[in-house]
Amino acid sequence: MKTTELSASQEDYLETIFFLMQEEARVRPKDIADRMKVRAASVTGALKALAGKGLINYAPYASVTLTDAGRIIAESIASKHEALLHFFTQVLGIETSEAEEFACTMEHSIPDHILKRFVRFAEYTEKCPSFNASWRESAEGYFCKAQGRDVPHCEACRLNDFKS
Repeated sequence: MKTTELSASQEDYLETIFFLMQEEARVRPKDIADRMKVRAASVTGALKALAGKGLINYAPYASVTLTDAGRIIAESIASKHEALLHFFTQVLGIETSEAEEFACTMEHSIPDHILKRFVRFAEYTEKCPSFNASWRESAEGYFCKAQGRDVPHCEACRLNDFKS
């Protein structure tokens, strides 16, 4: 059974099932359809395909659960989504609704090594005592919270020297 080749849509279903399993004791196809704003027939087709790949346990009129392999993939997708969402909202200052949309799109295609750099940079922006900046539309490039103004370069945090 080949489980590694999934479409973005199939990954979205796994991620949705993962989050619903965390919220509810029982996940029904109707719950998935409601969350994803799709038709029940679409959910049925996707669940059959995912069950065929060994990623979920699915039978008509029964709860849907992730297999161990499905859980590993779903956790990875959810982790990417959360990391991207955090980066967009907390580091780049993008509105949550727009950031959510881009995180959903990018989570399917961003390689792990690039995502790790996003995460390391986000951690750097939060933990460096001198670097307390966030990107936003400005002539200078970023807003330094520590200095309370837009700045092109900060000697204290050496933003331009950051390498991961």
